[in-house]
Amino acid sequence: MQALARDWRTPGMVILCGGLIVMLSMGIRHAFGLFLQPMSADFAWGREVFSLAIALQNLVWGATQPFTGFIADRNGAGRVLVIGGVLYVLGLVLMAASSTGLALSGSAGLLIGLGLSGTTFSVVYGVVGRAVTAEKRSTALGIVGAAGSFGQFMMVPVGQTLIGSLGWVSALIVMAVLGSMMVPLSSALVEKRSDAVAIGPQQTVGQAIREAARHRGFWLLTLGFFVCGFQVVFIASHLPAYLADRGQPAQVGMLALALVGLFNIFGTYTAGLLGGRFPKKYLLSTLYAARAVVIAIFIASPVTLLSTALFAAAMGLLWLSTVPLTNGIIAQVFGVQYLSMLSGFVFFSHQIGSFVGAWLGGFLFDVTGSYQIVWILSIGLAVAAALVNLPIDERPVAEPPGARVPA
Repeated sequence: MQALARDWRTPGMVILCGGLIVMLSMGIRHAFGLFLQPMSADFAWGREVFSLAIALQNLVWGATQPFTGFIADRNGAGRVLVIGGVLYVLGLVLMAASSTGLALSGSAGLLIGLGLSGTTFSVVYGVVGRAVTAEKRSTALGIVGAAGSFGQFMMVPVGQTLIGSLGWVSALIVMAVLGSMMVPLSSALVEKRSDAVAIGPQQTVGQAIREAARHRGFWLLTLGFFVCGFQVVFIASHLPAYLADRGQPAQVGMLALALVGLFNIFGTYTAGLLGGRFPKKYLLSTLYAARAVVIAIFIASPVTLLSTALFAAAMGLLWLSTVPLTNGIIAQVFGVQYLSMLSGFVFFSHQIGSFVGAWLGGFLFDVTGSYQIVWILSIGLAVAAALVNLPIDERPVAEPPGARVPA
């Protein structure tokens, strides 16, 4: 009976259920930008109030990610995913009841940030990375990343429809019900640590952290991921409002975020495939450089339905394509024993960037009445990220025999 219980958790089932969890978690999260205007209007907030809550969400998510990743690596991801799912749902319910900036920061910021830490890429990628062979790992990570992209494509129009038909309060309650599905899906990712890393002597946590800290490529990867977080959260949080300021109806903002999600499905999956064939650092540099070009063209062009659609499609191809490549480099260089934890450290930098992008967008808009400074800053950071990824050494680190789990 115990053998049968383990057998149903095949690599394919782990990828499927892990992808569905990321689809729900990331999909709901990407719809938050749609709530900025209705909540701010109802409570007479400036845009910085909502922006600060979303910025806090991303900071909490990133700050706790190394710890949730460590727990998942050491004890299995099942409990982490269940607790994360419960906190996420509780945060959505309390967000619907928030009427002050403090309450919004506690619900959308703290609780949902903790929930995201336990239900998104770092934790799920750790399980998937250990469930498949090294040859299939990049593709498997790309599939899970594409599922997260489909969640954005699906949940953004769903969120806009719910807000338009039921109001933003009921829309958040419906999203909480959908998010609760993450809890039963977590059963497929229950992982016995003894089964996951039973081959050979193991690295200690301290050895893994010191090894990464001594590797220049780990820090370069971390710096580049800061830029990814800055750009995607600024755009996800403020693009609908930016378009509305330019005279576009709310449906255009919804369409833009949905198109980002749709094209991100193809971009993320393709990045995973290419990462198994070409050096990942060159792919990352190309992605960041392409973002700089796309943003520059968008802000230099008149804002129309066509220009918005083209921008959203192009950014979608580049959106989360960095995630399987970044995690793939970590697994390739350091192995998979502490993949979730090490990915969590790199992801913390991503979330610091997310905090800055979300908050700075709202702050500078309230001060200057424009997003122009942040758009220009996004271009400059993309160029910097393209450059810092080029020198990364992707070769596995040299280790004494038996010191790590084979990748």
